Amino acid sequence: MESLQALLGTRLPIIQAPMAGVQGHALAVAVSNAGGVGSLPCAMLSEAALQDELSALQAGTSHPYNVNFFSHTPPVPDQARETIWRDALAPYYREFDIDPAGIVAGPGRNPFSAGAADILEAFRPRVVSFHFGLPAPELLARVRAWGGKILSSATTVQEALWLEAHGVDAIIAQGLEAGGHRGIFLSEDLSTQLGTFALLPQVVRAVKVPVIAAGGIADADGVAAAMALGAAGVQIGTAYMLCPESTTSKLHRAALASDAARHTALTNLFTGRPARGIVNRVMRELGPLSQSAPEFPLATSGIAPLRSKAEALGNSDFSPLWSGQNASGCKNLPAAELTRELMSKWNGI
Repeated sequence: MESLQALLGTRLPIIQAPMAGVQGHALAVAVSNAGGVGSLPCAMLSEAALQDELSALQAGTSHPYNVNFFSHTPPVPDQARETIWRDALAPYYREFDIDPAGIVAGPGRNPFSAGAADILEAFRPRVVSFHFGLPAPELLARVRAWGGKILSSATTVQEALWLEAHGVDAIIAQGLEAGGHRGIFLSEDLSTQLGTFALLPQVVRAVKVPVIAAGGIADADGVAAAMALGAAGVQIGTAYMLCPESTTSKLHRAALASDAARHTALTNLFTGRPARGIVNRVMRELGPLSQSAPEFPLATSGIAPLRSKAEALGNSDFSPLWSGQNASGCKNLPAAELTRELMSKWNGI
């Protein structure tokens, strides 16, 4: 089997996980220049912002980088469900003197589109990764046409087999420990989700393409353990969130550096889809998973004004504090130095 480094054109088998909301091109540039694959999260970028970020990214590195997109199907807005959600949040609206009638409903994340593909074609990124399955075949064909390598996340063996059957070049085995959104797409049953070191060897045995381990890997020992279990590489996100190149907010940085980071949970309160974050007030009081939350990504608009008000007062009670279960590797180090440290026990050089 071709090595991950040969497939992606990089020196080290490490991918910096794309983390929307806490990074831009600067983190990706630093990791790519250090020999890994830096990633740019694109799901929250307008087409104009995507163009600007890609221009800055390509100006900052001559090495391969990854651009990441969601591939969900946008839901049809449901006013009845939105009303239920606003009712659930009503006590908080009163607490912060927010008029719910003034909250504009709307999407918070965009799937990969023909417009995004148009922009990408000018940059021809070496790696394009997806979350929540894959986009339409005609969009994938456009990525392949410029030689782009396609990655996507699997949270079960069944999803890995599906991705392989649909032609991905490598599979990211996302364990339950991972921070941010679950990549689950063949089912909504969270009981199917496995920890990284249970999922990884099963996926490695089931597929013929390279498998990248993700979730709970926070130091050089974790990297070595993943490689020993058959991973062709690792994808690491949480550990990079305190790097100076990240845009992680002060409140989020404080949470990651505190004892609170030891308690994370999957929650749908912030977007409508399960994602792992540090437990805060709204997660404790509403329960981390709520049937009232609208479909992804429509839950975002209802809670956004609460987040703004609380953050202005200096607290993160309503903020999505995305984090994996193991934040112990978070360090305020330059991303290049952290990348070298993470790979220090890998014997492939």
